[in-house]
Parts: sequence; C-alpha cells; structure tokens
Amino acid sequence: MDGNDMGKCPVMHGGLTESGKSVTDWWPKTLNLDILHQHDRKTNPLGETFDYREEVKALDFEAVKADVKALMTESQDWWPADYGHYGGLMIRLAWHAAGTYRLADGRGGGGTGNIRFAPLNSWPDNGNLDKARRLLWPVKKKYGNKLSWADLILLSGTIAYEDMGLKTYGFSFGREDIWHPEKDTYWGAEKEWLAPSDSRYDDVGKPSTMENPLAAVQMGLIYVNPQGVNGQPDPLKTAEQVRETFARMAMDDEETAALTCGGHTVGKAHGNGDAEALGAEPEGADIEAQGFGWLNPHLGGKATNAVTSGLEGAWTTEPTKWDMGYFKLLFGYEWELTKSPAGAWQWRPIDIKEEDMPVDPTDASKRVMPMMTDADMAMKMDPTYRAICEKFMADPAWFDDCFARAWFKLTHRDLGPRTRYIGPDAPQEDLVWQDPIPAGKTDYDVAAVKARIAAAGLSVADMVATAWDSARTFRQSDYRGGANGARIRLAPQKDWEGNEPARLARVLAALEPIAAETGASVADVIVLAGNLGVEQAARAAGFDIEVPFAPGRGDAGDEMTDAASFEVLEPLADGFRNWLKTDYVVQSEEMLLDRAQLMGLTGPEMTCLLGGMRVMGTNHGGTAHGVFTDQAGALTTDFFTTLTDMGYKWDPTGRNTYNIVDRKSGAVKHTATRVDLVFGSNSILRAYAEVYAQDDAGEKFVRDFVAAWTKVMNADRYDLA
Repeated sequence: MDGNDMGKCPVMHGGLTESGKSVTDWWPKTLNLDILHQHDRKTNPLGETFDYREEVKALDFEAVKADVKALMTESQDWWPADYGHYGGLMIRLAWHAAGTYRLADGRGGGGTGNIRFAPLNSWPDNGNLDKARRLLWPVKKKYGNKLSWADLILLSGTIAYEDMGLKTYGFSFGREDIWHPEKDTYWGAEKEWLAPSDSRYDDVGKPSTMENPLAAVQMGLIYVNPQGVNGQPDPLKTAEQVRETFARMAMDDEETAALTCGGHTVGKAHGNGDAEALGAEPEGADIEAQGFGWLNPHLGGKATNAVTSGLEGAWTTEPTKWDMGYFKLLFGYEWELTKSPAGAWQWRPIDIKEEDMPVDPTDASKRVMPMMTDADMAMKMDPTYRAICEKFMADPAWFDDCFARAWFKLTHRDLGPRTRYIGPDAPQEDLVWQDPIPAGKTDYDVAAVKARIAAAGLSVADMVATAWDSARTFRQSDYRGGANGARIRLAPQKDWEGNEPARLARVLAALEPIAAETGASVADVIVLAGNLGVEQAARAAGFDIEVPFAPGRGDAGDEMTDAASFEVLEPLADGFRNWLKTDYVVQSEEMLLDRAQLMGLTGPEMTCLLGGMRVMGTNHGGTAHGVFTDQAGALTTDFFTTLTDMGYKWDPTGRNTYNIVDRKSGAVKHTATRVDLVFGSNSILRAYAEVYAQDDAGEKFVRDFVAAWTKVMNADRYDLA
C-alpha cells in the first residue's frame, strides 16, 4: 500500500455531519417535506404491530410507583442526591419535559419523550437533566416496553412531589415515545444559545409582541431568563414576560403563580463553581462521554462545586419538604441583588436568621444562604401575582390544591381529552381545558339519516366543505380539535372567516333539524353529510364506493368550551380549500405542510386530499383557483392530469396567483395559486402527483381519497383506536 493512501476514508460519508450538505442546504428555498415524515415507522424499533397504549394497560402501576419512590432516596455515588433526595432533580426533569408545550400549535410538551433527543436534550436550560434520565434507566429497563420514557419522566416528577408531602391531583399513563428528534418543530430563528431575546419581539418591552408560536423568551430556555429580561434583573419587567410566556403555555395568572411558587418550594439551583469549566452539552460531547454532557472537572460527585443554571442555592429552609417555606422566606425578608459564585444574578435575603437558612446539600452540619430568582421576586413585586400569593399564604390548603391542579395540567396538557387517560390514578373529573365532549348515540338509523341529508338539497361542495372545516382543526400535537363535539356550531368557530360563517349557517340550518329529529348528534350528521358528498362525487366520476362511517360522536355545549383557548385553533390558511386569511411572510405551501402535519397526514395523503378537494369545488368562497376540471363536483384525477400536462405553461399574475395558459393558443385555461403549483414544481410532490395523473389511476385515486378522508374525519375518535 502506498503510504500516501494511509488515513483515507474507505467508506462514503459526510451526508449526516457538518462535512456534508443536505438538499435544503444546497437549495434553501426548496420546500422541505421532512415535517411530514419525521416519525416514519422505519425509525421505530418496536415494530408496526406494537401498540403502547394497549401494552401499558398491563403494567403493574403500583409496583412502578413504588420503584420510582424508592429511587428518590437511593443516592448514587456517580451523581449523589442533593440532601439525599432526587426529588428536586426529577421535578425539574418532568417540568422541563412538559414545559416546552405551547398553546399556539400544540407542539412541544412531555407527551412524546422528546427531551431525550436534540435539540432539547442539549438546551442550556436542560443542563444535567441527562443525569436524571440515567438515574431513571433502571426503572425503564425493568419494565421495558410496557412503560414509555414519556410516561416515566412525567411520573417521576409527580412521585417526587408526593414523596415530599404534596397530595397530587392524579396521573395518567398512555404517552407513546417517539424515536427521532422533532427537528422540524420551530424553536426560533436564533443561531446561538441564549441569544438576546430582542429578535423574538417586535418590542422586547411589550411581551405580547413575541413571535408566534414561540413561548420561551430565548433560544435554549424553557420559560424566562431567571436572571431577568436579557439577563438584566428587573422583577416588574420579568413579571410581564412570565405572564405572557405562561399564557402561551395555557396557564392563567393563578396557575402561573402556583407553578412558580410550588416549583421552587423544593430543590435547589446549582451555580457554586466555574461555569467556564463545564464540558460540551450531550450532542456536542465526545463519544467517550456516552451521551453525558456538561461534564464538570471540579464536581467531585457533590453539589459543592456543581454548576447547572449558574444560580446557586435553595429557595426554602427545607428543600425536600412540601410546605409553605417559600412564602415564609420570600415575604418574610427583604431581598437584595447579588451574584452567585458562577457569576449569575440572583437575590439574597437581608439579615436572615440562621434557623431559616437551608443546610448545605452535601454537609448537613453547615447552613448556607438561600436565594431567589428574578421571577421569584416578580411574585412579590407584581401587584397581581402578589395578591394571588397573599391568598395562598392565607389558605395553604387552597395553595396545595391550586398547585396540584396546575401541575397536573402542565404534565397532561398535550395528552388530550380524559377519554385517553390510562391507569388507576387518572382523575374522573371533567376539566374545561380537556375539551370535554359528552358521549354520542350509536343506536339511530344511519341509513335513514343519510337519506334525510340527501333530500336536504345541499351541494357536494356544501357537504364536503362543512365536514372538512369541522374536522380540520384536529392537532395530533396535543389531541385538540376535530369533528367530535361539533364545536363548529359554537363560538368562536362559527364566526371564523375560514369557516365562511354565512355558508356555514345555511348548511347547519339544514343539518341540525335532521339531528334533532333522528337522535343523531349534529357532529355525526356533519360528518355523514361530508361522506355522502364524497360518495356522490365518486359516483359522478364513475365509481360506486361507500365511505366508512362510525356513529357515536357527541355534541359539546358552550359550558364545555373554553372559547378563549379555542381561538388558537383558528386556521389562518387552508391550502386544501385554497384559502389564505391574508398574505404572510411564510409561503402558503409551507402553511399547507404545517396544517397537514398537525392533522397527522403523510405526503401522499396530503396530495390526494388536496387534488380531490379541488375537483369537488370546495374552495373557500367558491374561487376557481386550482379547479382544473370542467366537471366540478366529480372526484376525478383532473387536477393531476392538468398539472402534469406539458401543453400548458404557468404565468404569474401576482404574489400568489398564476394563469394556466394553453401553449398553442395562448388562451388562459385555468387559474392557480402557489399551493396548487407546488405539486408540480417540488420534485417529491410531483412524484406523488404523477401517480394520480396516470391513465390507470382513477380507481386508486378514489380509494386513496376515501381512506385519507376517513382518517381525517375519525382523527379524534379515540374510542375507535
């Protein structure tokens, strides 16, 4: 061998590291479809037939809870427990897993175990939580696939609170793990960790101007900067950021105050050392670190030299006990600014009594100074939060209950409605944030209802569009929305521009009497009408097919609907109905992908549904854009055959509109939008479109459309799973 050949790589490499470039690196404007494929079954090692929600029902729930409780005080030499109790660490793990949830798009949260993967596993705010997951590994190993990481992580925090004295509200199992990073969830545009938050706001002094759908104030943080806005202490300014951030995570002022105070009633912050000495985060660490990050050469296995957030100290006198100690210190002393040994801004009490000082976490013979963050001082200095805290102090039992309920909401917000809860500790109370729906009837005559709908004189477009609008609100991110409940007839949905209120009212006026007279729910009648419309369109195209239908949807009432929390479900665009509320910086095809992913659709399903919706004439407002057919109302492949016909060319007529022009005659044959033409321009979407443009595709298209349509209509039917 020539010595010059030594060291040359013998394999093709680089495509998945910084040495290679992806397609979107080479062509940044290319529509990236990865968001539709990020949890492909090929990444799941458990196999296609594995059903976690069935497996977990066989779990020995009491044994698991006992093992997690025992773990709390079984301190390990390689990562000793502060005060001999891992409760604070496990609460922080559960909190930071759940705390990424944001109301705007339902993404984030602890429901998928995503904190195991980048970027969350390496966010600065998640420092040393890799150690918490390793401490839980023996429990996960013992119970195997009957216990998901997502369930175990959130359970650990709940058990920690119970072990320290809190009566919790309950816990549900049933969260299924993902096996791949949620790399397409938008966490912000910043290119560096903890970059100043100004770029997230139109005006950083006005927290409501934070970019949607974001909730955290800086890249790499869960909530707010504990040192103050952009690291500058000012409790009143921090209070406004806290209020906005928690509101975007579905919490009101009382819940926010309860979580802040209760979260800091136990545990401690770590900043008693040199932050610059820490090693790289897990994703950046060397291979021998084996997934550990932030390695500390000065740690010595104890909290004495530990650095995590950079702040140092406990909030209470007894950090492993659920009590009112947080309020005693915060409101019982005056506080002044200081810096931790790691150089972080924090607050310390003035003239504190020695007996009110917590002991050192590794040497109980010493007492050390407690501390408060800027967010803690906000609880004292902001008038609204202070008033809530004063009520907590006057009624500790009420504080206990408020916190227990807020903690339950934090850890269950993205699990979906109560009907999805599993396990003996799942509470039976219906809570308005769970979007409760009463059970619907199944014993009515479906054929008779269908006949009544057929005689109502509604068009295919009327029936299909109304059913679609009712179902399209479903979000697989947090299991909200969907056709069940028929909330499309309630405020605020009945007035949404995307639902065409006048047309909707006309269609509901025809369908609601049918429901009242037959015993079917309005929700069932709306979906059944949509199914009938699809069947009529298929027959018009020459195919006789029955769309599957499962009765049993219920009708929610106004009292079951938190109207304000439903505002975030309002569509600002619906590419399937070729509608934009207004022009946005984001291209319309990107908004289509976002909605398709939230609805749980694959790329082929999205393609098939959009092409079918076009030819059935369901466009918002009845526009002709993308209706590439002379027989609107028939479920034909005309959208795809026209799109792929090289006898046409495509001329832009505006930012989002185009003419389809006959190459020979120059005549305008059709009009289109970007959402239409992307199925011909994007190489992946064109490959899907060509499948349906082939001469033999008619029957396949109808069957594929019906399957995808049924998936959308039943997306929130958890009783059918």
